[in-house]
This record gives sequence, C-alpha cells and structure tokens, in this order.
Amino acid sequence: MVQLQVPFGEAVKRAFSKYCCFSGRASRSEYWWFYLFNIVISAALQIMQIIAVGGAAASGSYGGAMAGAGIFAILAWIWCIVALLPGLGLFVRRLHDIGKGGGWIFIGLIPIVGAIVLLVFACQESEMQPNRFGEVPNLAN
Repeated sequence: MVQLQVPFGEAVKRAFSKYCCFSGRASRSEYWWFYLFNIVISAALQIMQIIAVGGAAASGSYGGAMAGAGIFAILAWIWCIVALLPGLGLFVRRLHDIGKGGGWIFIGLIPIVGAIVLLVFACQESEMQPNRFGEVPNLAN
C-alpha cells in the first residue's frame, strides 16, 4: 500500500473546506502544501508593506505611502485571522495521522522546545494502518 500525495490545489481546498474540522486525519503532503501556501501569502503581504514603506521614504511624503503600508498591515492581520482555524484544524488532523491526540498542539505553548516537538511531529510519516482517528488518508493499493 502506498499513500498518494495530495496536489497543492487540493490541499489548500481541503484545508479551507474543513476549516473547523478537528476530526479525521491529514497526510504530510496535505499539511505541508497548506503551510507553503500560508507562507507565500504572508510573505507577499509583508513584501508589499515593505515596498510601501520604502516608497514613502524615497518620495519624502510619508502620509499617503504610509497609509498604503497600513493597508497591507491590516490585510496581513486579516490573513492571519482567516488562516488560523484552517491551520489549527489541519494540524490537529496531522497529529491524528501520526496517532497523537489533538491535545498535543498545546505543547507549542512551551517556548522553543514546543515548536521543535511540533515540527518533529509534522515531519513524521503517517501511520499506515487505520487508527482511532480514522482510515489512512489518500491510500492507494
């Protein structure tokens, strides 16, 4: 049995369609594709904000250009709020895929060590048999 990788677009679609679903399982590819999507959107918004601030500094008129930077800052915060629940739900489903309960997500509240533990969990291979959280996702015979 082989676990098929979820394509980029499908992973993003699943994350948002199951935005508040904390049950079931999510494969590594599903998790990491959405993570990449989130990083790209966040980075693009930050780059636009930096460009707006740079434009203000170069032109010497801080009023309008700084307002543009503020708009991109607001858009970045909106994106963080929009991506929060899908990201949390997806990570809990990823924990389920390796056989861990969703409560393990709270270990991320421990500075440095918690982030390292969650990174290791996110990188682990799926359990290749059904577990208490459901069937193996994307399984091909």
